Amino acid sequence: MESIVLPCRITPTIELSIQPPKPKLSFQYTPKITDAHLRKLCNQGRLAEAISSLDSITECGSTIRHSTLSHLIESCIDSNSLDLCYKLHSRVRKLVKEPNPFVETKLVSMYAKCGSLSDAYKVFDEIPDRNLYSWSAMIGACSREKRWGEVVKLFYWMVAEGNAVPDEFLFPKILQACGNCGDVETGRLIHGIVIKCGMNDELRVNNSILAVYAKCKWLDSARRFFEGMEASDGVSWNAIITGYCQVGEIKKAHRLFASMREKGIEPDVITWNILISSCTQSRQCDIAIKLMNEMKSSGINPDVFTWTSMILGFAQNNRRLDALNLFKEMFLTGVEPNRVTLMSAISTCSSLKDFRKGKEVHLSAIKLGYGEDVLVGNSLIDMYSKCGKLDTARQVFDMISEKDVYTWNSMIAGYCQAGYCGIAHDLFRKMQKSNLIPNVITWNVMITGYIQNGEEDQAMDLFQRMEKEGGVKRDTASWNALIAGYLHHGQKNKALRFFRQMQSCGVKPNSVTILSILPACANLIALKKLKEIHGCVLHSNLESEPSIANSMIDTYAKSGNINYSKAIFDRMPFKDIITWNSMMSGYVLHGCSKEATELYECMKEQECRPNRGTFGSIISAYGLAKMVEEGRRVFDMMTEEYQISPGLDHCASMVNLYGRSGKLDEAFDFIEGMATEPDVSTWSALLTACRMHGNVKLAIHAVERLLELEPENTFIQRLIIQLYDLCGTSKDSLKINRPGIGKFPKESLGWSLIEDKNIVHTFVAGDYCQLDGKSVQSWIKSIESKAKPLKYSGMLDIQEEEREESGGVHSEKVALAFALINSSQTFRCVRIVKNFRMCQNCHMFAKLISKAHGREIYLNDSKCLHHFKDGICSCADYW
Repeated sequence: MESIVLPCRITPTIELSIQPPKPKLSFQYTPKITDAHLRKLCNQGRLAEAISSLDSITECGSTIRHSTLSHLIESCIDSNSLDLCYKLHSRVRKLVKEPNPFVETKLVSMYAKCGSLSDAYKVFDEIPDRNLYSWSAMIGACSREKRWGEVVKLFYWMVAEGNAVPDEFLFPKILQACGNCGDVETGRLIHGIVIKCGMNDELRVNNSILAVYAKCKWLDSARRFFEGMEASDGVSWNAIITGYCQVGEIKKAHRLFASMREKGIEPDVITWNILISSCTQSRQCDIAIKLMNEMKSSGINPDVFTWTSMILGFAQNNRRLDALNLFKEMFLTGVEPNRVTLMSAISTCSSLKDFRKGKEVHLSAIKLGYGEDVLVGNSLIDMYSKCGKLDTARQVFDMISEKDVYTWNSMIAGYCQAGYCGIAHDLFRKMQKSNLIPNVITWNVMITGYIQNGEEDQAMDLFQRMEKEGGVKRDTASWNALIAGYLHHGQKNKALRFFRQMQSCGVKPNSVTILSILPACANLIALKKLKEIHGCVLHSNLESEPSIANSMIDTYAKSGNINYSKAIFDRMPFKDIITWNSMMSGYVLHGCSKEATELYECMKEQECRPNRGTFGSIISAYGLAKMVEEGRRVFDMMTEEYQISPGLDHCASMVNLYGRSGKLDEAFDFIEGMATEPDVSTWSALLTACRMHGNVKLAIHAVERLLELEPENTFIQRLIIQLYDLCGTSKDSLKINRPGIGKFPKESLGWSLIEDKNIVHTFVAGDYCQLDGKSVQSWIKSIESKAKPLKYSGMLDIQEEEREESGGVHSEKVALAFALINSSQTFRCVRIVKNFRMCQNCHMFAKLISKAHGREIYLNDSKCLHHFKDGICSCADYW
């Protein structure tokens, strides 16, 4: 049988491994926590991770080097994160079980540099054995925060413990604190310790001792110490120069500056800045400019501080255009302004109300990156508000994202000053709902806004509510706002009443209060009130303030007591130009021409540069003395030597100068040659001269010019009609056929005021209701009967007031009768205020009374302050 072979698939034998496959395992490598690893994490910015890694070191009982801990602490300081500081500190406590002054000192520095002085103190208090480095860390921390008093306390604590003595690095820090907080006694103590410790040859320490004496104004000690120093450098010279500058001894500072250069020590930028700043602060701006030019010549470029002090100084000395020119020049020299420079420039534009220049400074601020700066923004809001650009001010306000309380106050004040108290109040309410609570300034701004705009009720309502609802205690400025507001609206009695109420509430007046209230006493019947305020000034130690003393000089003169003015003037240790001018104008007001001219000469000897006000007073003084040539010479000198353009007040003084001496043609020629159009005061001066010297024709010319300037003035209308009558010109003539002059002007009421036992009495012409009319008239007639031989010759008989024949006895005569025959008080000195110019008859009457009754009479009319004594008047019969 045939075999059948079937095909089949043969699978070869395969050898299989019996070993299972290796599983795929994942390993996480955890490096060993080493000092190097921790440093690496810190350097990579993984500080939080580095601090957390310390836990594993603690768990395994390992340790790390102190240098590594120091590196971690320094990294925390760089991060400025208190949270990381706390985390690191908690782990350090576990790692460092034994007290370690090195680590603890580093922790003190860490907390201090990260802004938590309280935590720094806690660590410092826990250090059992404080060494020099511990004390240095804590003192350095307080020094950085400018807590000068605490630095001094730490020094005494350090001395009491006795474990360490300051070294040449720590002593300067402690001495700096002494100088900054005025603690000269501690400075002297340290001076002694330095000598005992043999450190008196350390220049850095010596400079610090010198700075204490200089800053504390112990200049004799500073000078002796400086001269005894074996070695000195620029820091030494800067310290002693600064000391003299601070007390206003600018000349001595300049001499030291010259000596410094002679000894081969070249001044650095700090030295120049000290001198320049002191000059601008003492109003010597021209000298400051010279110094800055010298500074450039010596190869030192003015820095931002130089320019800023110059700009600020010129602005504060009313040379604002110069200040803005300096700001522009600063840009051109490539010096970039800082925040303070910009604020000074903006403030200057604000004072000038110069919107265009203010806008330019604003654009500069934006370019420099200060567009949204809150401090610059606050200045811009104030500037735009004062320029009347409230919409632009509001735009700046809305742009500032991080507004502070001053931002709100500036905008609210802007609306108030513009009279928009309603909008200001809405913003005030909005502020109350914000995170910022209105402070006392906010309330005061609102009160000022309402009272200045005549809304007395709203102002008083806010004044009452600020403590109850706002939780804000009223301060001196709150009261000042109301006092100034009442004075602004002529309510002197209310202002004085609030001044007294302020004192009764225990609120101490400040210089602003006094400067506000003094003008209310600048009249003859307010002398008692003025003396009361003077007592308050003395009680509050304010008389040494130049502005207060200057105002007191002026007010006493206007209240009729020039001797008090002179007493205050003589006591002033430092006299500025306002002091000299106030005293000089006081003498002129009282007719004391000799005293005024002597004061002018004394002022020049003191090298005080006269200004516009000085020349106005001295020309008037020469006019009183009838020294025409001297007055003319001063007028020419004002323009030629001092480059001061004459103002209308100077021109009126010149007309008065010629007029008093009877040189009417020269007076008229002067007016015709004036560069500017004559004003009311100029023509009034000529009219007075014509009236006193009997020149009818020129008087008519003067009064017609006055009528053109003030056509509604009833006094001028009355005078022109009287003058026409004198020269026989008809009232129906073409010259007076003008609106309002066709008929005799309506009569005005003449009145006089006199004070008796704190009550001000008002007397009206022809009114005897307060007196026995018959006895008064009889008394007046008996006095007038003696006046016939004293009649004024050559004077035009024209007067502002209705004549006694038709209107009754003039009010000043009635007031004099009250003072001399009807009052229970014995008047040795009579003081009267009158609203019209005295007529010739009343002037003669007062002269007779002063002689017959031996009384001094002060009478302030609308034109002149008269002082009658022994039959003579201070006006020399020219008024």
